[in-house]
Amino acid sequence: MTRRVVVTGLGMVTPLGHTVEETWANITAGKSGIGPITLFDPTNYLVKIAAEVKNWDATQYMPAKEVRRRDRYQHFCIAAAKEAMQQSGLEVNDGNRRRIGSIIGSSVGGVGSYYEQADLLFETKDPRRITPFGIPMLMANGGSDLVSIEYGVTGPSATPTSACATGADCIGHAFDLIRWGRLDAALAGCGDAPIIPIGIAAFDRVGACSRENDQPERAMRPFDKTRPGLVFSEGAGVIVLEALEFAEARGATILAELVGFASTSDAFHVTAPQPDGFGASEAISLALDDAQLVPEDIHYINAHGTGTSLNDVMETRAVKRVFGEQAYKVPLSSTKSMTGHGMGATAATEAIFSILAIRDQLVPPTINLHEADPDCDLDYVPNVAREMSVSCVMSNSFGFGGHNVSLIFKAFKS
Repeated sequence: MTRRVVVTGLGMVTPLGHTVEETWANITAGKSGIGPITLFDPTNYLVKIAAEVKNWDATQYMPAKEVRRRDRYQHFCIAAAKEAMQQSGLEVNDGNRRRIGSIIGSSVGGVGSYYEQADLLFETKDPRRITPFGIPMLMANGGSDLVSIEYGVTGPSATPTSACATGADCIGHAFDLIRWGRLDAALAGCGDAPIIPIGIAAFDRVGACSRENDQPERAMRPFDKTRPGLVFSEGAGVIVLEALEFAEARGATILAELVGFASTSDAFHVTAPQPDGFGASEAISLALDDAQLVPEDIHYINAHGTGTSLNDVMETRAVKRVFGEQAYKVPLSSTKSMTGHGMGATAATEAIFSILAIRDQLVPPTINLHEADPDCDLDYVPNVAREMSVSCVMSNSFGFGGHNVSLIFKAFKS
């Protein structure tokens, strides 16, 4: 018999805010976090825009010495984890630390630090100039180990990596460990900081990026007929998951219940999704089965919605394949239209947006949607947030390599 798993804490850092509430206020107001790139000089690049985390000072969350020894994505992870832990009220002690895990991933790890160190080595030809902290900086598991050390949790510290679905996969992995009795609680999520020259150049060469530099706030338009591609982003999202009896025993405030998770692979192509959306639809269908729900039970879908020509049509087809005519009755929206695409981190922040939609009975919009693509004919909540009854939400995340993940959250009822 599996155990029920609940959410007791939320934390995030995004281009729209350094906290959950700041970000959510901007999301529901339909504000964009996209602007000119300032993290490097993009003069010679065709893409000159991104959704950067603004006014960031990592020393607010960790000692200055430690900041210098860690990558930017790891800074985001610890900030999000601290917010989530503070809200949860979970106290780690000798009696429970072995039953608490840190399942925090990254789709690209410390690529920023790696790029800087490689550039330094290339310029100086002197290996002695390389920082001795280079390895901890670039490790993809740097976020999970940093959080584990910060809180002294000695349960599994793991870093599932599945491209842009990473954050959702980490949450699902933690969910499984708790409901199957391996853990009582876990911090789960993802952080990424991919806004670096090689990252922008590589994704642009694939043809995935928007080049609408003159109008950054309109540059990402998921499901719109004129959508030009995705916009790079960065940040982190972390949630605290607990077994229901563990949370109740300590009097925790329960924010939502995680009831369904599924992960599948297209086994089709390294960058392109299956055009018919079969792999994605399998994840959606299996998550519903896992939650023992039917399409009519889902009140809102937080879509992957990258604003690329291939994804948005594929995702629409995947939802239709599973939901049938019900697909036209359930609203789905892309919050990436405001946050940009922060790789695996966005999968984690979108899970949090799904929980907040339940809390506030408010569905966030897809902004910049003015001319619907004929092949994208569902209700994408264009431009304005919608007040409605929401007690069950699905969050979908897909990634290069054919990764597909679906999570389902419900309003908690004892």
